[in-house]
Amino acid sequence: MDFQFKAGSLPLLVSMPHAGTDIPDDIAANMTPCAQVKADTDWHLPELYGFLQEMGASTLSARWSRYVIDLNRPPENTNLYPGQDTTALCPVDTFGRERLYLPGKAPSEAEVQRRLATYWEPYHLQLREELDRLLALHGRVVLWEAHSIASVVPRFFDGKLPDLNFGTANGASCDPGLSDAVTGQAKDDGRYTIAINGRFKGGHITRFYGKPEQGVHAIQLEMCQCTYMDETEPFAYRPDLAEQVQPLLRRMTQAAADWARA
Repeated sequence: MDFQFKAGSLPLLVSMPHAGTDIPDDIAANMTPCAQVKADTDWHLPELYGFLQEMGASTLSARWSRYVIDLNRPPENTNLYPGQDTTALCPVDTFGRERLYLPGKAPSEAEVQRRLATYWEPYHLQLREELDRLLALHGRVVLWEAHSIASVVPRFFDGKLPDLNFGTANGASCDPGLSDAVTGQAKDDGRYTIAINGRFKGGHITRFYGKPEQGVHAIQLEMCQCTYMDETEPFAYRPDLAEQVQPLLRRMTQAAADWARA
């Protein structure tokens, strides 16, 4: 399978498009050693969000590394943040600007189109299918985009990121009531710094599928990885840290589901 999917009963779908770590052998053969480190992975998110199945939420997580193709970029490869540096649909370098491909081995346009058909489209077909199923059941549904990133990435932002970065495409991807319900939980908790539509406003999935007028409300959470893991290789999961943030994640996702059912 190109992804891991579990259908739930709540009006909540949690998508993890950057959690994948696999790279097909034919692609890996053209890559540099640093590509095999997969430093830019949204590490351990299925484990961190492991409570979702018990809650009854639907989950969808990628199998393939974002170095193969970025499931959270538009198929046309347009820049989500005009005027700012971002990585491409098929990245050719890491967040640290290290080359991912051996000389002359970067993917051609034909190869990009092949990867779109082979790896990108199946994920999005499943995403659309599950949103439609939940929408038919409940009348409205929340799409929660789960992401994580190193807390310091000079290529993309200055200084250290807030711990929890919420994105709603500047309010276009969901009803303000959902955003308030979710971020209110984080504010009430008080242990983590937060930003709303700061450096991360939501990627392609949040912006494309978030259609409040059609009953689909999308919100992205970009977490600093230092809240639950080691940010340096081998990028170990830290149960001691994860156990502190997981109750808040559960309250926030439950608040999202409760809002959709209200």
